[in-house]
Amino acid sequence: MTNPSDQAGSEATMQVLPTDECYRLLGTHELGRLGFNAEHYPLIFPVNYALDGTTLVIRTASDTIVRAAEHANVTFEVDEVDRRTRSGWTVLVRGTAEEVGEEHRLELVERTLQTGVEPWAPGTKGHWFRLIPHDISGRRIVPGELPPAVDPRAYL
Repeated sequence: MTNPSDQAGSEATMQVLPTDECYRLLGTHELGRLGFNAEHYPLIFPVNYALDGTTLVIRTASDTIVRAAEHANVTFEVDEVDRRTRSGWTVLVRGTAEEVGEEHRLELVERTLQTGVEPWAPGTKGHWFRLIPHDISGRRIVPGELPPAVDPRAYL
């Protein structure tokens, strides 16, 4: 006999998101994960970010990020999950990170501050990075029919 909870999400589908939808979803969040190689390991750091057109702007105080991510190939991921419905989406950006130089800083800082994004962690965040995308991809899981909240066999 099959347990109904074993079939939860069995009709779920996965959709590949078009590029414009990936950027739209990136614009709805302000916290993501930056991945890069450093100290002999792949590292993943949570970071606040803003979207400036198709460029991600990240502010940090981390010396590890500054040393390892400058002109490096990096990944950046943002996602949203609804555990109750077993649905959600994820967007992955692959690109090059570069520290924002003085020639770009004032204009970029002004635009980024206008987004309202503020760092969550305390302290001075004196390094500004931009991530220039080479590739962006996204997936969305859409749930199928969910099982009943209570197995009807529970009431005999």
